[in-house]
Amino acid sequence: MAIKVYKPTTNGRRNMSTTDYSKLSKVAPERSLLEPIKKTAGRNSYGRITVRHHGGGNRQKYRIIDFKRSKFDMPAEVKTLEYDPNRSAFIALVQYEDGTKNYIIAPAGLAVGDTIIAGPTADIKVGNALPLANIPTGTFVHNVELYPGRGGQLARAAGNAAQLMAKEGKYALLRLPSGELRNVPAECMATIGVVSNEDHINVKIGKAGRTRHMGIRPTVRGSVMNPCDHPHGGGEGKSPIGRPGPVTPWGKPALGYKTRAKHKRSDKLIVKRANAK
Repeated sequence: MAIKVYKPTTNGRRNMSTTDYSKLSKVAPERSLLEPIKKTAGRNSYGRITVRHHGGGNRQKYRIIDFKRSKFDMPAEVKTLEYDPNRSAFIALVQYEDGTKNYIIAPAGLAVGDTIIAGPTADIKVGNALPLANIPTGTFVHNVELYPGRGGQLARAAGNAAQLMAKEGKYALLRLPSGELRNVPAECMATIGVVSNEDHINVKIGKAGRTRHMGIRPTVRGSVMNPCDHPHGGGEGKSPIGRPGPVTPWGKPALGYKTRAKHKRSDKLIVKRANAK
């Protein structure tokens, strides 16, 4: 979808842009697929802030998304294309022949009235879901499972897709949006196409209040804090860090420090790391 740019009627509008939602269905969400979201505002059960910079924001309800696409060989008609406040991609309401309704992540090019299907014998068509073993090499897919039957976990954000590079034995080689090359079991399900709302990355927030609507609170630099609040704090005027490298408020290395667990079982499935030389 296109980006909507406004006339600079105010300072906040001057550099603001939004996604053009004109092609989405102007209907209320399916009530049977809604769940309440309890706000915790970054606090734990004791009321202490455990996740910083979270709080406030507009009230939302969660849309239950079918990541598994487990209703095999049953056609479903796309009823609506909708906005989802919980993700950057658009979602589509589909109704199966038996009357069941589900939300799925909408791929680019999917339109109201289209028919989609999931299963090993489905056609290679946008919106259809198949095992990786049945998808031709070179195809772009999204909502890819990491483990068979668990539901899609990879390539779910707006404009993202993974490319099927090769198939060998019981594994399929995928190039993920990060650039990582990774083997995934060939019986894992994936949906054909690229995730919708490709222009999401080009949206300009424009003003501070808009991030507050999203539930994001201000971030304060550690160097302007007191020493009791952050390891970078204290000193006269603008002071250096005073350590070999930058650290988190709890003293752990930041900015480039690798946090992935050593000797992780899935290491053997990663052929090439993202941004590897």
